Amino acid sequence: MDPIDVAVDLADLDDLLTRDETDIRDAVRAMARSRIAPYVADWFERGAPDDPRGLVKELGDLGVLGMHLTGYGCAGLSATQYGLACLELEAVDSGIRSLVSVQGSLAMYALWRFATESVKQEWLPRMAAGDAIGCFGLTEPDHGSDPAGMATRARRDGSDWVLDGRKMWITNGSIADVAVVWANTEEGIRGFAVPTATPGFTTVEMKHKMSLRASVTSELLLDAVRVPDECAFPEVRGLAGPLTCLTEARFGIIWGSMGAARSCLATALRYALSREQFGRPIAGFQLTQQKLADMELEYVKGVLLALHLARRKDSGVLRPVQVSLGKLNNVREALEICRAARTILGANGISLEYPVIRHMNNLESVLTYEGTVEMHTLVIGKAMTGLDAFR
Repeated sequence: MDPIDVAVDLADLDDLLTRDETDIRDAVRAMARSRIAPYVADWFERGAPDDPRGLVKELGDLGVLGMHLTGYGCAGLSATQYGLACLELEAVDSGIRSLVSVQGSLAMYALWRFATESVKQEWLPRMAAGDAIGCFGLTEPDHGSDPAGMATRARRDGSDWVLDGRKMWITNGSIADVAVVWANTEEGIRGFAVPTATPGFTTVEMKHKMSLRASVTSELLLDAVRVPDECAFPEVRGLAGPLTCLTEARFGIIWGSMGAARSCLATALRYALSREQFGRPIAGFQLTQQKLADMELEYVKGVLLALHLARRKDSGVLRPVQVSLGKLNNVREALEICRAARTILGANGISLEYPVIRHMNNLESVLTYEGTVEMHTLVIGKAMTGLDAFR
């Protein structure tokens, strides 16, 4: 094992994992480091992966797409194993973890949990194998933290549904084969599995991003998109559907953010040991050691929190407010770790030769997507006080 990896895990966190868990973690780490890490800085600089569909297929072959779901070709692994996979993927890049999270924990989970059996059979095996890509359409140009006000509409027309509207900031949107779209209906908010080849469904890839540049982000445009009734989720109504999916995806963020933190911490430690100023490595100066020690403390605490929540999820007792605790704490602390690492690297910290500025930029998006700091703060506050401060 790399001595830097050992130094970053002073708490011997691996002692808390089973052999099956470390085997999955090591397999994902090996793939991420060999097949993604050498290229991801270039993808970030150019604003797109070389071959996103090919990358999805490789991730499907590895078994990480919908890996925590059962049946339909999914691996049926534990929440802890899924979390460890997210950590290793985001240690390479948040955009890659986002691709996997949207595929498995938003699009696939929504279909697995809510869709008709025919839709499940049509899409889930192909999505697990990486032969089909999904996206999740909830956020709109004017409706982010308050999705209840969404403007996208679906109306019945005979035995079909007709959808009109726009969705914004959709990961995988322009490469997706199926979109989970949430829309207002006369019966309240409902979900739909919309094949992207349906007439009237178009996408526009979003450019000029300074964050998550190694993943595809799109706007979805629905203009009289007609789908059969079997594409509508039959039972779920209201915000319970999309919020359940978001809770599932936020769990992966709790783990993934610690991957970005670990990458920056390891980079800062390696750099500090090799960079000499005033005749000795900067790692030998007290202020640098204080930064490294503080970064280590927050990383260890973040992984311990993620692992605790994963054990609760595997036991079936994880509550949404606990996911908010993990998402708020771990992303916020991961961003602080990345910023501290940037100061240790000095001017080199802004170069894509190192992963630090890339992780910093990515985490600025992770901090606010799938629930902003403010929203998770108020979720926690409501749970503590019993008082709703959202309005």
